[in-house]
Amino acid sequence: MNLNITGRHVEVTPAIRDYVSSKLDRVIRHFDNVTSAAVILSVEKLKQKAEVTLHVRGKDIFVESDDADLYAAIDSMTDKLDRQVLKYKQKLADHNHESVKHQAPPEA
Repeated sequence: MNLNITGRHVEVTPAIRDYVSSKLDRVIRHFDNVTSAAVILSVEKLKQKAEVTLHVRGKDIFVESDDADLYAAIDSMTDKLDRQVLKYKQKLADHNHESVKHQAPPEA
C-alpha cells in the first residue's frame, strides 16, 4: 500500500508520520483491498484539519475531520474512516452473498 502524507501550513514531522501510519494500519487491517492512501494535514487559523482519501478496488473513500488539536483530528478521522471501511466491506459481502443466493439451483 502506498501512503502519501502531505502537510499544508504544517511541517510533517517523523512523529506525526508514525502516528498517522499506525492509525491507518489499524483501519487497513480490516480491509486488505487498499491500494493507496493520501493524507492531507492542514492548519487554518485555530482549526487543525485531517483528510484522507483511501483508494480501494472499485471505490475511493474520503473522510475529513477538524479539531483544535491535530492529534485529535487524526483520531476522529481514523474513527470515521474505520466506520466507512467496515460499511463498504459489509456492502461487498452482502452483494456477493446475494448474487450467489439468486442463482438458479443446479438440476439433478
